[in-house]
Amino acid sequence: QIHTPGLYVHRIVCPPKYTVPFMRKKVRRSPQGGSAAPLLTAEDLVRVPITEQIARRAALEVEDGQVINVGLGIPTMLPNFLPRGKVVTIHSGNGLIGVGPYPQSDELCDPDLSNAGYETTTLTPSTSLCSSDQAFAMIRGGRVDLFFIGAMQVSAQGDLANWMVPGKMVRGMGGAMDIASSGSKLIVLMTHTTGASESPRAAKLKNATSVMGNGPGEVHGEPKLLPECTLPLTGAGVVKRVITELGVFDVLPERRGLRLVEIRPGSSVATVQQHTGCGFEVSPELKLMSYA
Repeated sequence: QIHTPGLYVHRIVCPPKYTVPFMRKKVRRSPQGGSAAPLLTAEDLVRVPITEQIARRAALEVEDGQVINVGLGIPTMLPNFLPRGKVVTIHSGNGLIGVGPYPQSDELCDPDLSNAGYETTTLTPSTSLCSSDQAFAMIRGGRVDLFFIGAMQVSAQGDLANWMVPGKMVRGMGGAMDIASSGSKLIVLMTHTTGASESPRAAKLKNATSVMGNGPGEVHGEPKLLPECTLPLTGAGVVKRVITELGVFDVLPERRGLRLVEIRPGSSVATVQQHTGCGFEVSPELKLMSYA
């Protein structure tokens, strides 16, 4: 049985044959989280798409018992790489409270079950469902501990631009502004430059040069970490940390700029500086990035 509020629904049409189309079918190709062989060397990383590298690093930010939200783009990959043993609730703005990893096969994909990015997903034993307005009430009410969100630009002061490009079609601001104003910790997951999201194989076909300088790799364009955002802001001073394929940056309090706290294995501070559009401090305790 399906309960429908009569105040809004006056007629239900049931066609004799109807197949729900998949928006974005995604299947998990690798084991979930807790890899027995962490990605520690530049040689390992060259074989892994940089979006996956970023998601694997981001998974290490999660703590037991947290309620976290994964937004559009790279963040939707995060449930696939949570370290084994971590007990967290993954919140989605479309009303799925308890997002699981991608299905393990095409046969397990359900077109009626998707994450915030319209990708096929799975449920966990504790999953609950609610309306999208209730999910965003949780966000505005401060019920979510940690947000992972994508971005087109982040300024050195932690300003976020991720909802529109002037002159391009805008479907709406989505929930980004609710997230930006929630007061909870916000971590941006994005490629370090524009055009850097291709897999190593795709880049190799274009004879591209890796930012690592060690053969075929990512295609790089303009920096996305900037002194000031040139795109319309989603929120000012709301970003606390930025994770890219090249490093992890903390946003310093009182709009004092960025600090590089982790760097990609095989890279150098000079390489990071070359592909960053603003200055940044280097932590005296700078360490190599690690991955789930």
